[in-house]
Amino acid sequence: MKKPKDTIDSSRRRQLIKTGMAVTGGISASLVVASKANAATPDPLITEIQDWNRYLGDGVDARPYGLPSKFETDAVRRDVAWLTADPKASVNFTPLHKLDGIITPNGLCFERHHGGVAEIAPSSHRLMINGLVNNPLVFTMEDLMRFPRENHLYFLECAANTGMEWRGAQLNGCQFTHGMVHNVMYSGVKLKHVLAEAGLKGNAKWLLPEGADASHMTRSIPIEKGLDDCLIVTHMNGEALRPEQGYPLRLVVPGWEGNMWVKWLRRIEVGDKPWHHREETSKYTDLLEDGTARRFTWEMEVKSVITNPSPQAPINHGRGQTVLTGIAWSGYGRVKRVDVSIDGGRNWTTARLDPHSFSKSLHRFYFDFDWDGRELFLQSRAIDEFGHVQPTKNQLRAARGVNSIYHNNSIQTWHVKNDGVVENVEVS
Repeated sequence: MKKPKDTIDSSRRRQLIKTGMAVTGGISASLVVASKANAATPDPLITEIQDWNRYLGDGVDARPYGLPSKFETDAVRRDVAWLTADPKASVNFTPLHKLDGIITPNGLCFERHHGGVAEIAPSSHRLMINGLVNNPLVFTMEDLMRFPRENHLYFLECAANTGMEWRGAQLNGCQFTHGMVHNVMYSGVKLKHVLAEAGLKGNAKWLLPEGADASHMTRSIPIEKGLDDCLIVTHMNGEALRPEQGYPLRLVVPGWEGNMWVKWLRRIEVGDKPWHHREETSKYTDLLEDGTARRFTWEMEVKSVITNPSPQAPINHGRGQTVLTGIAWSGYGRVKRVDVSIDGGRNWTTARLDPHSFSKSLHRFYFDFDWDGRELFLQSRAIDEFGHVQPTKNQLRAARGVNSIYHNNSIQTWHVKNDGVVENVEVS
């Protein structure tokens, strides 16, 4: 899609510059006022000894595995009961509105299961390579750990992320509309090394990874992708995979839709054509307006969302200096720029991108502004290094209709009311 024309004229740009200068001045003034107020009216939380100053805390033996603070109990994965028929074939969502930076804690990475969580002892787990190979092989976990290991930071997004929003604003929360995405550091071995050990035959064109769980998840993957950047991983963020993330072994397919990242990986078959299994025919295809279906839509396209303010993270501090933040990503590579609008897309301002930028990884952006209490219509628009621009909902619907539940990367709108409450809306 063509890049939308930036609507900020020269007078508007001058106004934004003036606003920015006013905000800067406002910060200094507010700090001075706060200092004087504190001096005139002492805060007992500062001047009086609190219980945590008075009593000894727990020792190192009390928490052999670290846990979040008891004051952060709201930062948890949540599900939506009516989305699926059974929790064993369901999904829960990452609390994006509670996070900052670009690393998702292991315990908050969203889950998507087709047959529940498989609990597998590493000593009993095997990986088979068969099909169009010279030497069919079976690896133990110890065998795989002898290959050269690498570490890579990648996002994982379910193809159905934001899928309930195709026909209109529905789920009121950033966690529920966009929470099927996370970003972690994966540790493992390149798939190409394992395939080389087995030896590919000349007519090898496709791979079929298979999971060891009860659903036997399988997906066809072109051999070119398998020999490029795919990983067989054992660790995420430095520790062993969690059971819900595929312990003890999973496939990582950077930038491509999440259900291709087969968990509890037990077998990879090499073939000369795709298998056309259930999850790539009746599922994970995009039904278009004319009745045809887009198939093998692997890449997760450029996308962004404002995580705060958002429906689960209203503006509670009142008027004044406000920090807007969100995440952006692209299955094609790095995010180059994120624009932010506070008036529903009429005017756009370039956000501040955090300097930590990795290919096919989440990018954190910020926008600092002075909120005067008026209603806002917040939007973000990501652009990646190859020029792909995040589309509006109308642009995406014009191209693909409204029959799909997959690959919705359209611009999200949050309506901030005068009292700071935020709702999921659409603007036309």
